[in-house]
Amino acid sequence: MRSGSDYLASLKDARRVYVDGAAVEDVAHHPAFAPVARTIAELFDLAADPASGMARLDPETGATVNQVFTVPRSREDLTAFREAATRWARHTHGWVGRSPDHVGAFLSAFAAHPEAFAAGEAGERDFAANVAAFHRRVADEDLYVSYAIIPPQVSRATTAHAWDGELIQVGVAEERADGIVVRGAQMLATGGAVADEILVSCIKPLGPEDADFAISFAVPVGAEGLKLYCRRPYAPAATSAYDYPLTTRFDETDALLVFDDVFIPWERVFVYRDVAGLRRQFFDTGAHVLGNWQAQIRFGVKLRFLAGLARKVAAVNGVDRFPGVVEKLGELASLVSLVESAVLAAEYTSAPDERGLWRPGARAVYGAMGLQTELYPRVLAILRDLVGGGVLQVPSSVADMTTPETRADIDRYVHSPGAPAEERVKLFKLVWDAVGSEFAGRHHQYEMFYAGAPFVVKGYAFRNYGFDEPLADVDAFLAGYDLV
Repeated sequence: MRSGSDYLASLKDARRVYVDGAAVEDVAHHPAFAPVARTIAELFDLAADPASGMARLDPETGATVNQVFTVPRSREDLTAFREAATRWARHTHGWVGRSPDHVGAFLSAFAAHPEAFAAGEAGERDFAANVAAFHRRVADEDLYVSYAIIPPQVSRATTAHAWDGELIQVGVAEERADGIVVRGAQMLATGGAVADEILVSCIKPLGPEDADFAISFAVPVGAEGLKLYCRRPYAPAATSAYDYPLTTRFDETDALLVFDDVFIPWERVFVYRDVAGLRRQFFDTGAHVLGNWQAQIRFGVKLRFLAGLARKVAAVNGVDRFPGVVEKLGELASLVSLVESAVLAAEYTSAPDERGLWRPGARAVYGAMGLQTELYPRVLAILRDLVGGGVLQVPSSVADMTTPETRADIDRYVHSPGAPAEERVKLFKLVWDAVGSEFAGRHHQYEMFYAGAPFVVKGYAFRNYGFDEPLADVDAFLAGYDLV
């Protein structure tokens, strides 16, 4: 298992990452990416520490690997995965949405189901060995893999074959004996600028006419011809860690990937011109439910942190015994408990599939996901309600706290009983970074749409609830009486 310094050193490669119209020479030291890169390095150091309990012996090779990159073969393995994922999430308080364990979970499920990538009756190429080998490499080398699985938003009403221009969505430009050449773009590679590899595919349903875009492959971030165009980074504008404690640590970069005739060797291809294969890789393998269980583990940790902020604010303001405030805190506790309980329920209702992969209970996972678009905004609304104008009545920056001319006024007028000015301002700056800064706004949007549009996510909940039994109950009850 590699160290954080090993990870940071690996970022010095040929990757082409663009910010403000210029290529970034060294992402590990650039102000836009250095903070989150250091955070990811801390995760690797944490995992490599024997005291963390995140290391385990790989049953196939006997090597020491990261628990989050192994295939869960028992309920105990799922428990170990949850504990490891929780340990990482607690380190970032849930604010790093695409930590390495997210796509790692997808790849574990891929590897557990090589048949989903094997040659079919139509004579497709056999990529089963490719998937197994790539997962083995991720586990052996402790790699950070991000993914880009959504087409660029050229048109949400049609699929890529109907768009003006050739290969706007990433697709096959050329097939060669040793691999394929891909061209086009794909989004949204969260963390891609500081990852080792990117899994590129498409989770949006495609039609038979979209075969050129029905591909799945892994590409090194430093591959020749690959460019990453990042959204505006927030970390460089943060005046200090005191003013923006979350932004200065956890600002993940979201990037549009542009493939300018990038060569992908066959051994890195998992799905090729196979529309049905795209769906198989996510849903037949169990990758979607396992990866989104990790996402709910992380989400629950984040909500818990926000609940702690709300409780702290109420105590500092001296209102934590007011009935109305207790009601708000109780609602917040209920919302957080729903997600925490769903995570545990998914583990409790887990079962092995036909290939021995233990899958978390889909009913619980997708039930929590289906409410995420309402849960997160409601949690933020409660926190906003409790903090009121307090987040606006804070000094403009840490300079007001360190300049003698201004500090006296801050100490006199910006404090609470039992909380001197420095502590009160520190708390309310943190709350603002969670609910009102640009970083906070990005997270609001991210949590609402990370798994797709609300109708997509609620569709997962609908299909995985298991309506047959309640419908049978209703039918049996209706059959028990009549007009007479």
